[in-house]
Amino acid sequence: MQLDAITGWCQGVQRCPSPNFNDRPAGEVSLLVIHNISLPPGQFGTGKVQAFFQNQLVVAEHPYFETIEQLRVSAHFLIERDGAVFQFVSCLQRAWHAGVSVFEGREGCNDFSIGIELEGIDNQPYTDAQYSALIALTTQLQAAFPAITAQRIRGHSDIAPGRKTDPGDAFDWARLHTGLRSQQ
Repeated sequence: MQLDAITGWCQGVQRCPSPNFNDRPAGEVSLLVIHNISLPPGQFGTGKVQAFFQNQLVVAEHPYFETIEQLRVSAHFLIERDGAVFQFVSCLQRAWHAGVSVFEGREGCNDFSIGIELEGIDNQPYTDAQYSALIALTTQLQAAFPAITAQRIRGHSDIAPGRKTDPGDAFDWARLHTGLRSQQ
């Protein structure tokens, strides 16, 4: 995979453009936020996350979908259990992934962050393929946006404490950071 710094789109990943984005107020990208998601909750490989981020979720397919049908959200990327990477929003645009959030005293993390969703749940280990894809993608992002240092890679739970718990206890932060150091 290769990030095109001019367009903010990655070559070699699957594109699923979302309508849920807008311009970054200052164009800054200095934070990477790791999330998790599965739709329906706890089910993997359904394609429903892609539908959700594209406002195409068929609400009648699962009772849980009724609880989220009014939401208009997106992330920049999704990494499925098999390591497949999907991109929904250019990295140069503001995806709607963080919600009410604060990092180092600064509110509105969507303004200056990139969001990566891992297909998963808080208490189930992520796959080797997901870590490999996450490390490769993060390496590309750090090359394009040098302000994303190791200290500026955080979980959703770090920027929305008490409101969010992802990527959860099962996420291996040491594995991510070790993998990133090995790429330098």
